[in-house]
Amino acid sequence: MEWEVVIGLEVHAQLATRSKIFSGAPTAYGAAPNTQACAIDIALPGVLPVMNREAVNFALRFGLAIGANINRKSIFARKNYFYPDLPKGYQISQYELPIVSEGRLIIETPQGEKNIRITRAHLEEDAGKSLHEDFHSKSGIDLNRAGTPLLEIVSEPDIRSSEEAVIYAKTLHSLVRYLEICDGNMQEGSFRCDANVSVRPKGQKEYGTRCEIKNLNSFRFLERAIDYEVHRQIEVIGSGGKIIQETKLYDSDRDETRSMRSKEEANDYRYFPDPDLLPLIIDESWIEEVSKKLPELPYAKRQRYIHSLGLTPYDASVLTSSKSLANWFEASLKALGEEMGDAKLCANWIMGEISGRLNRDNLDISKCPVDSKDLAQLLRRIKDGTISGNIAKEVFEAMWSGEGEADEIIKRKGLKQISDNNEIEKIIDGILAGNDDQIAQYRAGKERVLGFFVGQVMKATQGRANPAQVNEILRRKMGRPD
Repeated sequence: MEWEVVIGLEVHAQLATRSKIFSGAPTAYGAAPNTQACAIDIALPGVLPVMNREAVNFALRFGLAIGANINRKSIFARKNYFYPDLPKGYQISQYELPIVSEGRLIIETPQGEKNIRITRAHLEEDAGKSLHEDFHSKSGIDLNRAGTPLLEIVSEPDIRSSEEAVIYAKTLHSLVRYLEICDGNMQEGSFRCDANVSVRPKGQKEYGTRCEIKNLNSFRFLERAIDYEVHRQIEVIGSGGKIIQETKLYDSDRDETRSMRSKEEANDYRYFPDPDLLPLIIDESWIEEVSKKLPELPYAKRQRYIHSLGLTPYDASVLTSSKSLANWFEASLKALGEEMGDAKLCANWIMGEISGRLNRDNLDISKCPVDSKDLAQLLRRIKDGTISGNIAKEVFEAMWSGEGEADEIIKRKGLKQISDNNEIEKIIDGILAGNDDQIAQYRAGKERVLGFFVGQVMKATQGRANPAQVNEILRRKMGRPD
């Protein structure tokens, strides 16, 4: 039987506000346990929550970016459940009337563009954290995260593979960072995914029974957890069993999902409007104010790179994967002069030499030892024929090591390209002399012999001869008779 995989993702993006969603306590990561939880966060009697306006601004920014409905009136509800790190015994969230609904995210798959519908994005507070490792037969509770603002982004079940799930998550991750509403740091828990996974026979309209895999904090774990769960469900159904709706955890050490608890339904949480919070009313002027401040978004930037700069969809996708990388590329291009073909030259170097060294040294583009203006100077020397592409790599290595700017290194190391025809001809004449057999082979149609002679010339000039001129002169001097 052929199976179709059905996936919906729920993503929790921690909003990059300096204070919590209903209190003035700080949200900085890494503080000592329970030093960033105030009376409101730990639910002391008599305290009242006050809405953080900046968290609402961030939610509006996201809603506008995905072309969603901004609900002019939304309400907060109490989601009731018991867990040791939930001090109030309930979580303040949004249920029936979220701030954002019915948007979409365009993702770029190997098969082309695909729209993923986003059902809703709602504001809520985070819970604390249970600590098990440092306490023998006990658990510690750290309430620093309690009350941290989250935007929960819920997709429709439009995703059909683990690969698509990762592409969607990465696209969403890029968007919230472009909007500067979330730092996207998955290791610190700022961007976490829950995956709802089911399978059904191909052609069947009804969805299968789904299982939810909680708190996936890396794209690799997201892919592996989905693949394992899909395989497990197909095996269970294939052997005559039934899938039980449940919440599962992914064990990365064993590469398997494990049952955590039976899956709750909305009525299990006994949602009701929070009596301590007034409805959230959004007027048109607020939406217009936020809309005016939106940056160029990744999809629009990608289209501009393709249609205005002539880049391939792949190149454009890589360069717009992060705002900082796109800004670095545009700064390099501006410094270079933005002539025809410059965009491709810049793109090749950034995705090649720059990205390769950044990955090797585990650096972000913001920490790149070679800045965008320095790269532009190096590329100008390739364009004007001062150095060849191969020599440019040697110059770049010296620049990366802190030996100076391109022009300085070229001059100091004597790397300027030999472009004098007479000089190159003398070198070629010396190499051709005594190689009559190879010349005869070339004239007989063995094109690869040309490569042998080019290599000899480049060796003799320590790579400094202009390759285009070398090829042209060799072909002319060894030309096949008509």
